[in-house]
Amino acid sequence: MKKRIYDDVFVAVDIGTTKILVLIARKLEGNQFELLGIGKSPSHGLKKGVVYDISKTVKSIESAVKEAELMADCQVESATIGISGAHISALNSHGMIPVKGNDITQRDIQNVIATARAVQVPEGQKILHVMPQYFVVDGGERIIDPHGMYGVRLEAQVHIITGSVASVQNLVKCCDMAGLRVNDIVLEQLASAEAVLSVDERELGVGMLDIGGGTSDLALFQGGSIRHTMVLPVAGNHFTNDIAICLKTTLNDAEEVKKEYGLAHMGMLEKFGQSIEIGTVDGNNNKIIMQSELVSVIEPRLAEIFALVKAEIDRRRMHHFLVSGFVVTGGGSLLPGICDVAGDILGVSTRVGRPSNLDKFHDALQDPKYATGYGLLMFTLKNRNKHGINFDAPMVTRVFARMKTWVLDFF
Repeated sequence: MKKRIYDDVFVAVDIGTTKILVLIARKLEGNQFELLGIGKSPSHGLKKGVVYDISKTVKSIESAVKEAELMADCQVESATIGISGAHISALNSHGMIPVKGNDITQRDIQNVIATARAVQVPEGQKILHVMPQYFVVDGGERIIDPHGMYGVRLEAQVHIITGSVASVQNLVKCCDMAGLRVNDIVLEQLASAEAVLSVDERELGVGMLDIGGGTSDLALFQGGSIRHTMVLPVAGNHFTNDIAICLKTTLNDAEEVKKEYGLAHMGMLEKFGQSIEIGTVDGNNNKIIMQSELVSVIEPRLAEIFALVKAEIDRRRMHHFLVSGFVVTGGGSLLPGICDVAGDILGVSTRVGRPSNLDKFHDALQDPKYATGYGLLMFTLKNRNKHGINFDAPMVTRVFARMKTWVLDFF
């Protein structure tokens, strides 16, 4: 049977360390879309968000794409993909220029951003995103958009995201070999934030941690802009490895008991909890453990993650950005009691972030582990057909054309 052809279909691909998620949607009126297909596949060939085996990664992407195409009954050729990994780093930078005319023009804004982004990056790294945080005209108050204002000196504070050229090129190459042309590449923190944070939270100030399989992605927002990002090389797979080592079981059994019986802290247990049957490390026999043994492995690793987050916030003196509290999302946020641990360590109210406004869409996407994929769809919908440095677009989208140039030149 011939597959249907839609005029306005767009695709998001979340390429994670543990799973590949492909979402196919069709644009409706306004900022609405109809979800047509969902494809999921175990991720093979990546570690901490970085490709180490191209053939395995390609097969994983192909499998998820085929499943989504089958459900949507259509064929897709291009997609927006998310990027994360231990190779991602960030810094803030400041720029200043004299204003040539009486009024600040788009060219002036472009020039001051270019001045702010003129920083030295390590060899092998490239700038992925340049996100203006605020502008200052003639030493006055911080403002979001100075276009049209009168002034003689314009300053900009920007947040710069850098990544490994090789890592990004390998990711794009895998998509290309799987039959998907990469249209845009979005930092996964931005995508997740699009899905789980409200406008008011981002305006007043909020922290977000997306706990994936290979990395945990931190982002702090205030004034409607991203203020700080960081990728922690500790995430869900570390829980699994800890369980396998400490309880002397297989990685598969460790993953299963983590999902079914895992808790964030011992306070959630009644005495020692229930008994659990798991396999031994040789895979030939089973043994019985108490749930308390499992939680005693999970709790310190989870505390370590939030201790690292707190240390980063304290070191940067950014606790004032957490006015609205803290949000945890991603597959790792499904551990019951995780908000208790995060709240105790960070000293702020914490909630689990789930994709919102899903009434008309697939219920399965309400799971926090789909936050990045759903956010990529929202991001793509808002920025379709926007190319180059478009000052009518949201600030976070203005550098995609520059980024795509150095990525696509690889081919």
